[in-house]
Amino acid sequence: MNRWIPPRQASLESGNGSALEVFWAFLKLGLTSFGGPIAHLGYFRAEFVERRRWLDDRSYSDLVALCQFLPGPASSQVGMAIGLGRAGWMGLLAAWTGFTLPSAIALILFALGLAGQQGIAQSPWVHGLKIVAVAIVAQAVLGMARSLCPDRGRAGLAILAALLSLLLPSAFGQVLAIAVTGLLAWWRLDSVQAGAMQAHSYPVSRTVGTAALVLFAGLLMVLPVWAAVSASSTAQLLEGVYRSGALVFGGGHVVLPLLQAAVVPSGLVSNADLMVGYGAAQAVPGPLFTFAAYIGAMAQGPLHGWLGGLVLLGVIFVPALLILIGVLPFWQGLRHRAGIRTAMAGVNAGVVGILGVALYDPVWTSAIHTRADFGLALLLFGLLTVGRVPPALVVLLAGLGASLLAVF
Repeated sequence: MNRWIPPRQASLESGNGSALEVFWAFLKLGLTSFGGPIAHLGYFRAEFVERRRWLDDRSYSDLVALCQFLPGPASSQVGMAIGLGRAGWMGLLAAWTGFTLPSAIALILFALGLAGQQGIAQSPWVHGLKIVAVAIVAQAVLGMARSLCPDRGRAGLAILAALLSLLLPSAFGQVLAIAVTGLLAWWRLDSVQAGAMQAHSYPVSRTVGTAALVLFAGLLMVLPVWAAVSASSTAQLLEGVYRSGALVFGGGHVVLPLLQAAVVPSGLVSNADLMVGYGAAQAVPGPLFTFAAYIGAMAQGPLHGWLGGLVLLGVIFVPALLILIGVLPFWQGLRHRAGIRTAMAGVNAGVVGILGVALYDPVWTSAIHTRADFGLALLLFGLLTVGRVPPALVVLLAGLGASLLAVF
């Protein structure tokens, strides 16, 4: 039963708070919110619905449903929208900053302390982190497949997207797979029923929303061309991180294979360093997208250290911000359009196919070399999916298990 909220509460639409108030509220959550995106949404509800009463249960549920429909980190987008509704544009920035910076700073410091160490690629702990990545990403892809490909039509679109990604293993191939599955769904799939979601008023005009959507799509198409023409390592890094942030559905865990494919083959970050950072990212509070800050700090090239970490931190969140701002002023009308809902269902299915390919290469191929590796990955997968063991503990067990395998 929903809790009754007194009439005097501040609603999401009221915008009667201050950016500083928003910042301190989200900073506390950024320092204490462990457990991944689903847990974050629980923390947000306890803080902003039950304790602070900035919005009611129905408004919060509607907002969560919308952000889970969009690409990007749902919990961070919910936080940005709450900040926007509470204190306008500065409130949005304050919410993102407070929730994101603690874990980003921790990961950058970890990267800077790790950069000078030698021989880490050969350590059993790193091999264990590679193996646990297989289990974590497999869990995420399986969960996405169940929710986003519940029928034969969408399962077929996922397979088509996977085949296109295998045929064209590049940024262009991924974008093409997304476009094709969206168009085929709009053309051939049965209409997807709308949920019981309601739109709310935000200080975003339709003009601003349109500009944000155009910029989102334009960057997704132009950045790969820039990276290919310039042959610049910086361009490749920025393009790969932006594309990874733009194609994530279902939570931050599935961003790993996209980032891995974007930075490891080019040599910008070694696979060993990437896996170490991914393990560290499991152990810090806040959004897993802050993993990009670690990558920026570890990268080889002009962007590295503090500058690289902060730049990539911003880049990976840009598509999530643009798509959120773009959709908010139109959602009331768009959610009733059967064609839009069906095309997005096809896009979601296409992302599942792309991530399925990335799970195989490079996540699986870089980690599973022996029967023992496969057995450990299977055990870790069981702990996550059947045992419901927290990911941070599973990461620790993976390191211990790999160390024991190295001894015996």
